[in-house]
Amino acid sequence: MGTMTSLPNLKRPQLIASLAALLISAPFAFAGLSVGTMAFTVSIERPSTHYVHVEFRCDSVAGEILEFKLPAWTPGYYMITDYAKNVLGFRATDGAGRPLDWKKTSKNTWKVHAEATNTVVVSYDVYAFARSVVESSVDDGQAFLSPASLFMYVSGRIGRPVTVTLAAPPEWQRVSTGLAPVEGRPRTFVAPDFDVLYDSPILVGNQEVLPFEVRGIPHEFVGRDLGSFDRPRFVADLKAMVESAATLFGELPYKHYVFLAIGPGGGGLEHLDSQVITFSGDRLSDPAEYKKVMSFISHEYFHQFNVKRIRPVALGPFDYDRENYTDMLWVSEGFTVYYEDRILLRSGFYSTEEYLERLRGVLSRFENDTGHRYTSVAESSFNVWSGYFGQNEHQMNTGVSFYDKGCALAVLLDLAIRQGTKNEKSLDDVMRTLYRTFYKEKKRGFTDAEFREVCERIAGAPLREIFDVYVKTSSDIDYPRYFAWAGLDIDVQPREQPGTALGTVTEERDHVLVVTRVEPDSPASRAGLSKDDEILALDGARTDGRKLANLLKASKPGETVRILLTRRDRIREIDVVLGTRRERTFRITPMKNANPLQAAIRKDWLSE
Repeated sequence: MGTMTSLPNLKRPQLIASLAALLISAPFAFAGLSVGTMAFTVSIERPSTHYVHVEFRCDSVAGEILEFKLPAWTPGYYMITDYAKNVLGFRATDGAGRPLDWKKTSKNTWKVHAEATNTVVVSYDVYAFARSVVESSVDDGQAFLSPASLFMYVSGRIGRPVTVTLAAPPEWQRVSTGLAPVEGRPRTFVAPDFDVLYDSPILVGNQEVLPFEVRGIPHEFVGRDLGSFDRPRFVADLKAMVESAATLFGELPYKHYVFLAIGPGGGGLEHLDSQVITFSGDRLSDPAEYKKVMSFISHEYFHQFNVKRIRPVALGPFDYDRENYTDMLWVSEGFTVYYEDRILLRSGFYSTEEYLERLRGVLSRFENDTGHRYTSVAESSFNVWSGYFGQNEHQMNTGVSFYDKGCALAVLLDLAIRQGTKNEKSLDDVMRTLYRTFYKEKKRGFTDAEFREVCERIAGAPLREIFDVYVKTSSDIDYPRYFAWAGLDIDVQPREQPGTALGTVTEERDHVLVVTRVEPDSPASRAGLSKDDEILALDGARTDGRKLANLLKASKPGETVRILLTRRDRIREIDVVLGTRRERTFRITPMKNANPLQAAIRKDWLSE
């Protein structure tokens, strides 16, 4: 039998009838779905403690031993997060409040003996103060509730309808979420099953709301302390982005969509009818930053088509206990990188020149790194669970981004389809077919073979080079041949750049320059530099990151630099012969003498 540990001086908050009603920002109510027999009450009585109290009532469970589980990860964020580490004070009772025997049987499983009762109520506290788009965070200004980090499910009953009722400080006047409100029940929301619940984060507080409609469907951009920026312009750009995606697919597949801005940071995560992003409006005064933010938002938005509805079979229904492997993230993430800018191009947000520069940046980013020579994009997709977030030196040197290379493969597929069909079909037709066939008709994900079959059927020809070579191996891509089909030249020749190459990545820690990565077969590697070396001086003069960069810019290939460093608290000197900096620019320019088909493909592809 488990024992209960209570939080010191933390009263169990109760729902109080006189608690001021929260204003629900979702403009529709859900009255048609049975609310089922599973219900959560989430109480936030003292936000400054960063604890949330959760009560989970399960009716109609007589005569069984129940396993209560907390997910180990959140869909869309391919990393085991182990949310159960934040759980405190688990308790189980029957409907009358009498204790039930229970035992914790694994890191995220609590087994409750319910043989003699028709109702089980479990309760527990969750520590919530992580600045992340995948973990809950509560402070005295707002509560961001990441459902997978809070809500347990009963093994075998994940398909049951479930409600969530919120009790929060009365001064918090708003709830924002993609979940549907229950008509006539204030602060109560319903999900048809736990998969939808885990895909529906909740923001509670006094967040600002920027509403707009597209095709009669309400959308909201919400957040606390959004900062200073041109709100009408921003909302207009969001509307145009959504309309561009709707035009691609012919519809919007939701009844309500919310952009949840949870504060400054560096992350984003897609959800079924919402997205969570870190956001600071003060950045938007800079034109370059504005474009980065819009592409970032566009990426998470396009995921509600590609991943949430168009998806490999491995990406749902999920096993929330362990990793869910697929080698198709180059489609799920890489195609989303491709379309994040394409829908902005079509909406008029990007000019042709800006779009091509964005694409050039994607190609040069992974092609000029070392990893594309070692790992295929299919392997990279499968290996995401092995530390894609927080990579070590080995992974950074030998891995390839399925985001960036997936985008490159989307370009190849799009241009190959346009060439093979004389510009009558494109990758858009692939996406629409996947959406219609697997999401709307079959109501499931697609296999690797099914995805390839759709692409080749629409192209009207085999696509062996893309699928058998560029997806499955690390072979070099013949970009000029594909871009020529669109009447475009692309510069793929390695060209000597000003300055010299050392082959290290460094960062400053407590005013010390530390090597965080040594690139394979680089001057630094050949000379014996190592990760975690602390660089003290260059040619006898103290150094820092700026001075190292200036030295490399001013030096010539073949020159030797003497590096004074410490390694395992021992000082040593290493001579490094600096190398030549070579990069491929991937600059994309129109052909001077494009034939009619090339010109037509270019005009259509670039929305000119």
